Amino acid sequence: MKLKFRTLGGASLGAAFLMANSSIGPGFLTQTTVFTQQLLTSFGFVILVSVLLDVGAQLNTWRVLTVSGLRAQDLANRLLPGLGYFLAGMVILGGFAFNIGNIAGCGLGLNVLTGLSYEQGALISCGVALLLFWVREVGRMLDGFTKILGTIKILLTLGIAFSAHPPLLQALHHTLLPAKVSAAAIVTIVGGTVGGYITFSGAHRLLDAGIKGIGSQAEVTRSAVSGIVISTIMRFVLFLAIVGVLSHGAVLQADNPAAGVFRSAAGEVGFRIFGIILWSAAISSVVGAAYTSVSFFKTFHPVFERYERACISVFIVLSTSIFVLVGKPTQLLIFAGAINGLILPIALAIVLVAAASPRLMGSYRHPRWMLAAGWLVVLIMGSLSVRAIWELLA
Repeated sequence: MKLKFRTLGGASLGAAFLMANSSIGPGFLTQTTVFTQQLLTSFGFVILVSVLLDVGAQLNTWRVLTVSGLRAQDLANRLLPGLGYFLAGMVILGGFAFNIGNIAGCGLGLNVLTGLSYEQGALISCGVALLLFWVREVGRMLDGFTKILGTIKILLTLGIAFSAHPPLLQALHHTLLPAKVSAAAIVTIVGGTVGGYITFSGAHRLLDAGIKGIGSQAEVTRSAVSGIVISTIMRFVLFLAIVGVLSHGAVLQADNPAAGVFRSAAGEVGFRIFGIILWSAAISSVVGAAYTSVSFFKTFHPVFERYERACISVFIVLSTSIFVLVGKPTQLLIFAGAINGLILPIALAIVLVAAASPRLMGSYRHPRWMLAAGWLVVLIMGSLSVRAIWELLA
């Protein structure tokens, strides 16, 4: 069957930016800074591996869900009754951990911009996120909001990277041939950029917009690839900025290390730019995490569909409350990435088994190379997760 081709735009581009913004949220900013301090230019290899794993996870997930026309939890339940509830529970738990970290990022961002405490910044950002969901139609708000903030983040970080004068040749060399490798770094970064709810965020947005079926696969694939390209650009630009300032002897503060990168590269102006980038990354991730996590409830009972805004609001308020009570924003952001890295191989394995089932996929035959790539991601992330736990506990 000839695939129907449509120009990427509207909900498709919105889905790409939703996934990309979710994968380059505050957790990634903090995680990248922390692990680049440990690995220096070899962290480029971690990003490269995460991008390859990203492709294997996202293309499989987006295509399988949109061909079936089912959200991940419904597909899992049809594969094996009850499995969808298990998958939903894992993703919602991971999304909740992510969202606590996202709220922490909001607090850090407003602290940089205004001097407010982390907790005050988190509470204000919680109010902004609630306002966004209650004053506009959810789908259109997500599409426009994520596009604007995604573009702002990339352009501002690119300017900082130029100011930092990174060692480009050494970074390129160690991206391909690393001097050292950390399993904990790979699992945490992959978990923070494609783990948990992020794997399903773009696909669920496409389904909500009515983009599904075999005839939509050209558009779905282009949307997924666009999201991966957008997030990859941001990842490498941020990495180069961090490597640049570290190579010139910068010492970063322990409680907000990413802020030190921007201050070292461009002084107080750079510090304020970081505040904008961090808050933009955090608030867009709060929106994405809440929307996607609640989408895992929607088909279990009509009440979740009917009161979607209220469910999203409760999710955001609870995340904010836990952060205000617990604090420790940097540690929360690292923890959220590690947790979602553990969820990825299980969630992706469920999708891949469903992809091979004619009962669920009808006449559609999932490309063998995609299945192979997907199972490779499952094996790599499964084994690395065990190593990462060992490293983190050691």
